[in-house]
Amino acid sequence: MEHPHFTLLAHPSGRLIAKREPYDIDMMRIIRQAKARGCYLELNATPDRLDLLDTYCQAAKAEGVLICIDSDAHSVLDFDNLRFGIGQARRGWLEKSDVLNTRSLKALRPLLKQTM
Repeated sequence: MEHPHFTLLAHPSGRLIAKREPYDIDMMRIIRQAKARGCYLELNATPDRLDLLDTYCQAAKAEGVLICIDSDAHSVLDFDNLRFGIGQARRGWLEKSDVLNTRSLKALRPLLKQTM
């Protein structure tokens, strides 16, 4: 996260539901570091990931860290996964204003530039 071109942490816990446990990491430290650097966290909407946990979405919101909901699409059919990510975000009490990629391109560009 210290790299000057770092913007967004993808697959924050690395979990694969029923296949791989999440990494043994201090997620609150990561969330706070993202806030300090002005970076963002991904909520991966793939049904076998749903990585960021809802509780960490809630913690990121409390710390003022924006979340990017990502379909992790490998084909056009995978865009349907966004509904799972939206559900996970809602379980974490996220609102439209807490989600990075709910913004227009004009509003998004300055947010992405601030991390560089």
